[in-house]
Amino acid sequence: MKKKPLRLLIFSLVLIAAAGSGIYFWLKSGAFTSTDNAQLDGDIVTIRSGVTAYIDAIRFTDNQPVKKGDTLVLMNTVALQAKVQQALALLENAEQNLSAADLKALASSQNASASLQNAASDKQTIAAATANLAKAQKDFDRSEELLRIKATTQEQHEAAKTTLLLAKADYEKAVSHERSTLTTSFGLETQARAEHRQISATQALVKQRQAELKLAQEELSHAYVTAPFDGFVTKRVIKEGQYISTGQTLCAIIDNQHLWVTANFKETELHKIKTGQPVEITLDAYPGAALSGHVASFTGATGAKFSLLPPDNATGNFIKITQRFPIRITLDHPATKAIGLFPGLSAFVKINIQ
Repeated sequence: MKKKPLRLLIFSLVLIAAAGSGIYFWLKSGAFTSTDNAQLDGDIVTIRSGVTAYIDAIRFTDNQPVKKGDTLVLMNTVALQAKVQQALALLENAEQNLSAADLKALASSQNASASLQNAASDKQTIAAATANLAKAQKDFDRSEELLRIKATTQEQHEAAKTTLLLAKADYEKAVSHERSTLTTSFGLETQARAEHRQISATQALVKQRQAELKLAQEELSHAYVTAPFDGFVTKRVIKEGQYISTGQTLCAIIDNQHLWVTANFKETELHKIKTGQPVEITLDAYPGAALSGHVASFTGATGAKFSLLPPDNATGNFIKITQRFPIRITLDHPATKAIGLFPGLSAFVKINIQ
C-alpha cells in the first residue's frame, strides 16, 4: 500500500517535468524563426582582358590563393609601348606648334601695332602737307594778283605755281600713304586675330594629344592583370602565347574574406523579421561549428522576380504559392576566422525575433 502513493508521486513529478519542458520549448520556439533555404554568398569577379595582345606569362594556377595587387597575367607590351611613344611624339609636336603659334601671333600683333603707329605718323605728315599746300596756294594767289598789276615778274609767278603743284603732290602722296598704311594695319590686325584663333585650335589639339597619350598609357597599364582583392583565383581559360582580345575572359577570382548569408524566408514570416536581429548559423559543411550574425537588409523583391522567367499571375490557371523573400545576413567575422568558408555552402539560419 505504501508503494502505490510513491509511484503516483513519481509519475506526477515526471508528468509535471514533461509538461514544464514542453511549455518551455514551446515558448522558446516562439522566439525564433528559421529556414534551411539559405547559403553563403560572396563576390565572384570575372577577370577580363583590357587590351588586345599576346600573353607572355601566366603567374597563377587554378584555385591558388592570391593577395590584392598580385600580378596574374602579363601581356606582350611591344605594340602598346609603341603606341605610348607615338602618342608622346604627337603631343610634343603639338606643343611645339603651340609655341610657334604663340610667337607668330605675337609677331603679327607687333606688326599691326607698328603699322598703326606709322598711320599716326602719316597723319602728322598729312597735317604738314596740308599746311604747306595752304601756304603755297596763298603765295600763288598773291603772285597772280601781283602779276596782274605788273608788280612781279613772270618767272616769280611760275616759281609760285611750281611750288603750289609740288605742295599738292606732297599732300596727295601723304594721303595715299596714310590710306595704304591703314589698309596694311587692318590686314595685320586681321592676321593677328586669325593667329590668336589658331592658338586656340592648337591648344585644343594639345589637349587631344594629351588625352591620346593618357589612353595609350592606360592601355599599357592593362597589360599587367592584377588581383582586385584577396581571395582564390580559379577558372583559368587561357594559355601562354595565346592571342587575347579586349574583353575576353581570363579567369575568375573569389572573395572569401567578405562573405554573407542569403536566407530565403517565407513571405508570411517577414513581419517578424527586422534589421539588426541576431542570427544563429549552422553550415552543412561544418556541422559542429556555430556561427553568428545579424540581419543586415532585405532584398527589394521576391526571389521569383529575379528569375530568368518571372511568373505571370495574370492567367486563368493561377495557383497561389507562398513566395520566398531573400534576406541578407552579415556574419560576425571573429567567429568565422577559425574555419574556411566558401560561397555556395548550404546553411541553416535561426533568427531571434524577440
